[in-house]
Amino acid sequence: MSTAARLISGSAASWAQIAVNMASQIVLVPIYLSYWDAETYGVWLAIQGIMNTLSMLDLGHQNFLAYEFLRLGHNDRAALGKYLWSGVVMGLIISLVQLVLIILFIFSGTLAFLLGESGIENNSLLNAAAVALFLQGFSWIVFATSPGLIGRALAAFGYFPRTAWWGVVSVTVTALAPLAAVIMGADLMITSLVLVIGAAVYSIPIYIDFFKLLKKENIGFVKPSLSLGYTNFRKSLPLLGKSLFENVRQQGVRLILTPLSGPVGLVAFSTMRTGANVALQGLNTIINPLLPELMRFLHARDQPRTESAFATIWILVIAVMAPGVVILQAFIEPLYVLWTQNKVSFDPLLFAFLSFGVLVYAVVQPAMAVVIGNNLTKTQLALTALAAIIVFAVLILSVPVVGIVGAGAALLLAEISAAVGYKVYAKRWLKQNDLQWPSRSFHIAMAALVIAGVSLGSLILAPQLKWIILPVSMIVFAWNVVRYWKILPLIAKQNAKNIVMRVPVISTILSQVLHKLTGSK
Repeated sequence: MSTAARLISGSAASWAQIAVNMASQIVLVPIYLSYWDAETYGVWLAIQGIMNTLSMLDLGHQNFLAYEFLRLGHNDRAALGKYLWSGVVMGLIISLVQLVLIILFIFSGTLAFLLGESGIENNSLLNAAAVALFLQGFSWIVFATSPGLIGRALAAFGYFPRTAWWGVVSVTVTALAPLAAVIMGADLMITSLVLVIGAAVYSIPIYIDFFKLLKKENIGFVKPSLSLGYTNFRKSLPLLGKSLFENVRQQGVRLILTPLSGPVGLVAFSTMRTGANVALQGLNTIINPLLPELMRFLHARDQPRTESAFATIWILVIAVMAPGVVILQAFIEPLYVLWTQNKVSFDPLLFAFLSFGVLVYAVVQPAMAVVIGNNLTKTQLALTALAAIIVFAVLILSVPVVGIVGAGAALLLAEISAAVGYKVYAKRWLKQNDLQWPSRSFHIAMAALVIAGVSLGSLILAPQLKWIILPVSMIVFAWNVVRYWKILPLIAKQNAKNIVMRVPVISTILSQVLHKLTGSK
């Protein structure tokens, strides 16, 4: 499978995950709020936030090994096998520690605090939350650690699209299983049990397929080395800290927000952040398949193809994401009120903060790819720690004063701070390795953010003028897209055309148009 084909298949699988996530989130919120009250749903969301944060203990280790697998790849299968199985053993140990932490959280009263104990009147709800969290911690040991590492190892042999399609199955079952349980009247505890059963159902064929692929690539079982496993774990600690801080910045804010605003406030924040989360996931559908190719270009010191990879991300921001955020801001409120069954009030300023934060995160993705792909772990740890500290500080100071809008401001300030740092370090690394940061392209991408920021502010201050603001902003966006296309490297333009032509529907339409044009002559 060619590079372009892998990118298309991997991106298609990732976009399928986004479609499932988006559809499930749109459907889930009104259904959950129909069968559960806002307090129960808030506790459910908080449990997911706690689990996401605790799982960083394992994911940091997995992400470090992913780049080691890419480094070894076809060159040394024996060493890759040793790294893999030693990593699996270490991952299981980490997951057991994670389960012990969950037990300590439950019996020490930490869980009650994280769920906003003062806002929970039903003690049985707290007990159900404890069982639900334990079940999900147990599920992680059995159904997440080993498949996660094996999938990352297989990605080094070009199987990223295949593992991504299995991810579609995982996301689908994970969304539908608890949804079905809630519709049938299940409470928090039973819903979590059904979620674990669903994980068992889809994990069995994944295990079978992954082991077949390992056999096909001649990666057999190798006696694990605890020494090697611990060494790699120790090396991954900066990434572990980075992943933990990153999770706090992106998702772990739930842990801080719940004690400050209660479960109902968490529901309001989480539902308004749904659009931002979908946009982030959509961005990752481009980044994840592109990263192995970008690393190859960087190591080869290939400036044109490196800029082409950067351009793939920035054209998405300039032509799609920035205008989309403005359009969404203009029309989202009535849809949001209908979606939440008028149980959660809409805050346009919070929504704008969250949306603009996604744009900042998107623009800096090329810089992040340089830093992350080259395992600059200390830099990653420092920048994510800075962002997490900003989130903590601004949350604690602002939420008691201005409410959940302060959480949006905290996330936006953290994104901006991290973005500046990633850009500085990426530019420095490129210069040290005889490559250049594409400043002109970056400045046009930043212009898209300025246009979006001004447009969002105008819509918030003068919503009655949206039919004037929208056309004007779209015209300015179009002008910015045109001037960006003019400076794109030729290889970037050609790659974009090739990818578009590989989409069957578009290819057929263009072929018919060309046929008619040539026939008319």
